Parts: sequence; structure tokens; C-alpha cells
Amino acid sequence: MGSQTGKKSLVLNAFVEMCSGHQSPGLWRHPDDQSSRFNEIEHWTELAKLLEEAKFHGIFIADVLGGYDVYSGSLDPAVVSGAQWPVHEPLAVISAMAAVTKSIGFGVTVSTTYEQPYHLARRLSTLDHLSKGRIGWNIVTSYLDSAAKNMGLAQQPQHDDRYAQAEEYIKVMYKLFESSWRDDAVQLDRSSGIYTHPDRVRKINHNGKFFTVPGPHICSPSPQRTPLLLQAGTSKAGKIFAAQHAEAIFVSAHAPQVCAKSIAEIRELAKTQFGRDPSNIKVLALVCPVLGRTEEEAQAKLADYKQYASLEGALALFGGWTGIDLSQYGDEEELREVESNAVKSTVQGYARFSPGTAKWTKHTIAEHVSIGGNGPVLVGTPEQVADGLETWVQEADIDGFNFAYALFPQSFKDIIELLLPELKKRGLFWDDYAVPEGTYRENFYRKGGQTGPLDEHVASTFRWKAGVSAEEAVIPEI
Repeated sequence: MGSQTGKKSLVLNAFVEMCSGHQSPGLWRHPDDQSSRFNEIEHWTELAKLLEEAKFHGIFIADVLGGYDVYSGSLDPAVVSGAQWPVHEPLAVISAMAAVTKSIGFGVTVSTTYEQPYHLARRLSTLDHLSKGRIGWNIVTSYLDSAAKNMGLAQQPQHDDRYAQAEEYIKVMYKLFESSWRDDAVQLDRSSGIYTHPDRVRKINHNGKFFTVPGPHICSPSPQRTPLLLQAGTSKAGKIFAAQHAEAIFVSAHAPQVCAKSIAEIRELAKTQFGRDPSNIKVLALVCPVLGRTEEEAQAKLADYKQYASLEGALALFGGWTGIDLSQYGDEEELREVESNAVKSTVQGYARFSPGTAKWTKHTIAEHVSIGGNGPVLVGTPEQVADGLETWVQEADIDGFNFAYALFPQSFKDIIELLLPELKKRGLFWDDYAVPEGTYRENFYRKGGQTGPLDEHVASTFRWKAGVSAEEAVIPEI
């Protein structure tokens, strides 16, 4: 396949979570895996330094606020196998990683369902200051009832209600980040004694269905003001949200054909409904590469990993992601023939892209999920894996990848040592950051000075620019 596509320089992130194993439950048992050290600060600072030296765009930190308790109606399978359990709070480690790096970005998942926007805006602005503008926010609405129950709800709000709340939430965030302080509000004028000019800070007076936030924002304008906006979700409501707000979209599917239509629809919506250039929305796909210098070496690695994978942990994750409890089916039951349409359609989706599998039982599903989660495992030489990535670029219009690991940190070391040289050879990856020591957004768009959202982005309409009076800088009510 070579470098015929050679034209998109890929956005590459490491995909991690404050837990062991993450997308590969049970692999913490492997003698070469260190993912169970996630509770040590050096675990994260070493990773940040390793990935920055390799010029990764960012570290994308997933998060959940509850346990995976759908499978067998119990949390036990997740607890025993360490399947995203325990999970620690991700924002806490960003400052440490930022302190030992200069250019790599940090995309962090925070839900709009369980936290007041005023509080989150403060936490994100603080990190944007401390990292010199290297923060991204992965906006999710959450999907686990176990989280909702611990937040005082009987169950999570309905899907479209969560998105309606998210829509208002992000508008509040724009008002706080962009409209509450003028760019030049902070004076630090020692002679006059003016720290911040009072005429350049204002309340936002937001009164909505879900939130009442008078303001003003308690933080001064940070380097990006609005963090780089990431989003994961391809439901109808999710697509509309992404088309308006997302600068990057994260997709997970076992084959490019599964998500190609959704990606095309989001880009079209962005153009026709929100006046955005569709190419400015970067789509990142989940991939777990297993690399060897030869195909045999790569296959041997995969076989080795499979010995340690937890099938119970995989079924726990699958249950949380889909809401489907496969414990009610027999070990040998063909899942494409059961009564439940949800089970049938989900399993048929897996089967379509793995035609060599004759029978689909819960064990088959568990094996598919146990390494790499809900994304493809690309196994082979650097050339073969690069071919696989190019297929995703061509068939689904992908702009980059979130690389999941099988072993931590060895999977990332293999990517750096084996895959990145091949991608560079094909013109698919840069040699250095476009804006060394720049913000996440500047390096994301490869454009110096682009610290805030693009002019075409809705967030830019909220910006209170230097030299503009409060009367002229009207806070949009959209």
C-alpha cells in the first residue's frame, strides 16, 4: 500500500486511564506489565517524558465514575480481574506530567452529568495555566448507572436528556472561559496598585433549565481560555453535539466500515448547520497495535498476551459498554440466534468483521474484547500495521489514532521503536512538534498563535477581546 495516502500527517495520542490494564483486562498479571503502578506519580511522569521525546501529540486519559456491574449483576468480576477497577481521578496527575514536559498535550475525560460547570471551569482553567495551555477536555455524558447511583440519582438521566444538559453545560463553560474576563483584564500594575481591572471582569448571569451560574469566572484567562475540545459519542444527539463543538472526535469500532458513515455525517452537519470546515474536525480511532520485527514475532507476542487476559474482566467491560449481561447465556450458546435483538445486532456487528469465526459465544466476545477493548488489534510488522492504519484513513476518513496498550509501557515503546519510523517514512507522522512548547491547540492544528478555538468555532463568538468594551462584547445567548 505504501504511501499513496501520504497526505494526512496523523494525530497520535496514547490512550490510558488511571487504572491497571485499561482496555486489556488481566494483562497486569504479565511479568512485563507495569500498569498496576498507576497509583505512583513516577508512572505518569515517565510516560509523559517517553511520549514527548517521541513527539506524540497527546496523552488521552479516559475516565469512569462507577464500576462495571452489569455482567452477572455484580461488581465482583471487575473487582477480581482489575477491569477498570480501581480507577483514580485523572486531573490530579496532569500537573506532574506537565512539569516534566514542554510540548505534549493532555486530554482528560470529565463528564457533564455529575459536576457543576462553575467548579469544572475552575479546575480546567487552573490546569491550563499550570501546563502553559496544554489541556484538552474530553466531553462525555457518562453511561454507567453505577456512577449515577453514587451521585444521588436512581439511575442515569435518559440519553437525550444528558445531551440537552451537556449542550447547556458547554455554553456555560464558554461564558466562563471566554466572556467573563477581557483578554487584558489582569494588569499587575505595581505603580497604580491595580492587579485586575474591575471593568474587565463581569458576571455571566446564566439562568438556564439545568444551571444557574451568575459568575464571574474565578480564574483569569488561561493560555487557551477554552481547552482543546474532544468528544466521544456517535448517537444522533452525540453527532449534533460533535458537529458544533468538537475539535477532535474519538471513535471506537472493530473496523473502519462501522464508523465511516457516522464520521461523514458529522462532517456534513458541521459544514451545513454550523458553518465549519469539516477538515478542522479531527477524528481519532482506537487501535491497539501488537508489533514485531517479523510477523511471527508479533503473533507470538499476541499469543503470550492472551494467556494473561481476563475473560471475566472482558465480559464486565462489555456489559458496561453495551448494557448487555452475557452471563444469562450458556457457554456454548450461539449469540446470533438468541431472542434479544440488542444481543443479536451487537454480536452480528462483531461477526461481520471477523468472518473466520464460525461460532459466536460469550467466550468469543470476551476474547475479542480482552485485548484492545472495543477497537481493532493490529498485529504484525511495522509495515503491516502501518498498512492497517492507512486503511482506516482511506476507508473512514480518520485523522489519527488513540493507541491503547496491551502491556504498559512496553506497547508504547514498541510503537515508538518500530511503528513511528515506518509512519515517518510514509510521510504520515511529523519529525517534531509544529510549535515546540506551544499549546495543545497550536500543535493540534499545526498553527502558531492558534491558542484559542478557530474563528469558525462557536466558542470564538464568546471571546471578550482586549480593547473591547463590555457593552460591545455582548455575551451570546445561544
